[in-house]
Amino acid sequence: MTLPTATVRPVRRTDLTAVADIYRHYVLHSVATFDETPRSLQEWQHKLDDLASRGLPFLVAEEAGQVVGFAYAGPWRPKPAYRHTVEDTVYLAPEATGRGLGGALLGELIDACARAGVRRVIAVIADGVDASAALHRRFGFTDAGRLTAVGYKHGRWIDTLLLELALPE
Repeated sequence: MTLPTATVRPVRRTDLTAVADIYRHYVLHSVATFDETPRSLQEWQHKLDDLASRGLPFLVAEEAGQVVGFAYAGPWRPKPAYRHTVEDTVYLAPEATGRGLGGALLGELIDACARAGVRRVIAVIADGVDASAALHRRFGFTDAGRLTAVGYKHGRWIDTLLLELALPE
């Protein structure tokens, strides 16, 4: 595995077009997300504003001046008692996979979550997205359960694997 040459940093509004492009690929060509319609730039701007208002991290990996991946922590559930639990999201541009960038993003995201007072990080991984499950397990995530046939996309039913990571108080 080649070590990543990217810089991981907080997202800027000017990065959101690249973020939308990366995500669009996964919406249209994979089951890594259960979204079926790509998010608009306006929706990404709203996502950034919402996460910022909650004090939650939204990061990008930048390589040679180009955004090649992103990660953020969003609310796990909307009820107030869940406010210290987040769901993580990590996506790489298809040409940027397999070089350690996912690990660079996830490591920084976990650290930023700890600084933000998060207690638990939940990963929701579609069945068959084995690289994501392996990545999360390398960072200490443990199995929390499996939801059977909860998503339907690209003509098939999809399970999701739930993984969790406890952060120090």
